[in-house]
Formats: sequence, C-alpha cells, structure tokens
Amino acid sequence: MGRVQDKVVFITGAARGQGRAHALRLAEEGADIIAVDLCENIPTNGYALASQDDLDETARLVDKLGRRIVARKADVRDPAALKAAVAEGVAEFGRLDGVVAQAGIAPLGPQDSALAFIDAITVDFNGVVHAVEAALPHLKAGASIVATGSLAALIPASVDNPANGPGGLGYSFAKRTVAAFIHDLATVLASRQIRANAVHPTNVNTDMLNNELMYRSFRPDLENPTREDALVSFPATTGMGNPYVEPEDIADAVLYLISEESRWVTGMQMRVDAGGYVRKRPQLPAF
Repeated sequence: MGRVQDKVVFITGAARGQGRAHALRLAEEGADIIAVDLCENIPTNGYALASQDDLDETARLVDKLGRRIVARKADVRDPAALKAAVAEGVAEFGRLDGVVAQAGIAPLGPQDSALAFIDAITVDFNGVVHAVEAALPHLKAGASIVATGSLAALIPASVDNPANGPGGLGYSFAKRTVAAFIHDLATVLASRQIRANAVHPTNVNTDMLNNELMYRSFRPDLENPTREDALVSFPATTGMGNPYVEPEDIADAVLYLISEESRWVTGMQMRVDAGGYVRKRPQLPAF
C-alpha cells in the first residue's frame, strides 16, 4: 500500500513543473488526481506557460503509473471553472481528500502597466483561495490543503525589487498573503480536523526559473544574460551553495503533507529552501 493509497487529490497548475511533479509523486504512492491548468499564456507574463499538450502529458504519465486522473483546462482566476472541474472529479472518483494549490506565475520585468501586479495577485493568491473554495464542500475530517508559497514570502528583497517591475512586487505580495491565509485557514478548519499548510520553495528548476526575465533579475549587470551567466548568481537564494532544488524535492514535501504521516501538522510554513531563509534571516539573540 502506498503512503496516499486511494486518496483523491486536486492539483492546480498540474501541466508541468512542480504541479506535474506533485501529480506523479502522489500517483506513485497510490493517489488518483484531479488536475487543472490554464493551458494558455498570460500577456503580462514574459515566459510561455504550459500548454494543453503539457497537461495531456501529465495525464498520460499518471495513467502509466496505474492511477486514474481527470485533467481539465481551467483558469484558477475563475471560481466557477474550478468548481466544475472538482465536481467532475468527485463524481468520477467518489471523494476528495486533498488539495495542492500550486498554480503560479512570475511576471517580472519593467512594465508600464499595473496589470502585471494584478495578474500576479489574481493567479498566485486568488487562485489559491479559489482552489480551496472549490474543494472545501467535498473535504471531510482528515483532509489536507497544501498551498505553494515561496521563499519570497518570508524574506525581503527577493523579487520585490522595483527593478523587477510591478509583477515582481505583486508576486511577493501574493506569496506573503498566501502564508497569512494558510495560517488563518488552519485555525478556522482545525475543529473540522482539516489541515492547511504552506510549502515555501527557494529557486526550483522549472520554466519559472529558466527564462530570460529571471536571468535578468539575477544578473542586472548584463544586458542579455544567459542561463550560464545567471547560474553563478542562483545560489544567492540558498544557504547550501546549490543554485536550485528540483520539483521532485518539493513533491516529497507535498506528499508528506497530504499523507497521514502529517495528520497532526497544520498551519505550518514549511520551507524547502536549502537554507535560504536562515541565511537571510539569522536567529536573533534570546536576550
């Protein structure tokens, strides 16, 4: 028996990157998956987002593991679309045991419009709230909610430098608000024995990190930095010298939080950051 055998988990942003890694890790341990993704680009986001082909590939890989999946195109900014996807999945599988609110964007770069700020918030924060809202009527005692935050939620001057434009400010604001939301949500749901936790990664080796906008963020001294140029600066957000962690590293944390192993863990801000937080926020003296 797997660690989440026969649980049903709803995952947003499941077409690639961390979302796909979560779907596959949970399926490996026995879960069935309800997966959604936008499968379109957002104009203020300067790198390409996942496609329908990506979501189809996630579905194929889950199926290959011998688990069931309902995969649907849906925008986390649209509560009705998420509710419909969850309802379809619950009708297919008969239950819902967990939520992984993973979908996110990082619309960095100088932009004249404040829309990048709004887009970052409506995807990265509102999208978490909408995922929880869609799932909550179906969750029972023992269920688990996991939201993806960021090291940027916990330390200053990560991507919230004005040089990164309004989208960078919006990203940090959204992730800080996710952390606060999870804290208070855990309080509200404790009496129902439904858990809520956040996972805060450092750099993760996905398309959100591996794009020209992020390279410029890490190497503002260069006009057109390459990945190789940026790679030497990536360890600035860790404390162990590594430039990033892999999506599978975050998926292992998500698996723990969805599984019964964490049945008494709630309201936690779980950092998978290779020491990035303790490097930036050293412990204050006790006196």
